[in-house]
Amino acid sequence: MPLSRLARLWPAAADRDRGGITVHLAVCVVPLLAIVGLVVDAGGRLNAVEAADAAAMEAARAGAQAIDAGQAITGQAVVVDPEAARAAAQAYLRSTGLSGRVAVSGDRRTLTVTVHTSYPTRFLPVVGIGSLPVTGHGQATLLHGVTGPGS
Repeated sequence: MPLSRLARLWPAAADRDRGGITVHLAVCVVPLLAIVGLVVDAGGRLNAVEAADAAAMEAARAGAQAIDAGQAITGQAVVVDPEAARAAAQAYLRSTGLSGRVAVSGDRRTLTVTVHTSYPTRFLPVVGIGSLPVTGHGQATLLHGVTGPGS
């Protein structure tokens, strides 16, 4: 039976469905937008963690270049000068616009850099979350001589 004939026979039945798609659309679109927002902000935070890790690793490498020349030249040991290593790592972090903590191990062969920053969210401010914390870690260890399988 055609819809126009049905509408003539039961006019109340035709009016009952008016606006039904609006409610359905509202019920489906809001959760869909929430999921898209979570995916965008979670992906952005993951990218920010990767960038913070990369900056921390590069800062550790920069600090590891500050070896203690006095001990290296005499052949005593290949170790870092702790103050120079910290300064070099902090200088690298400053050049990237980040700040962090630099630790030198007791044997002065390993530098560990930790960077704390935040990711400004795109969709989560709607629910009151303006940024997400991000932490990056990097480590550099001094090696001397040839190392590898079988050595």
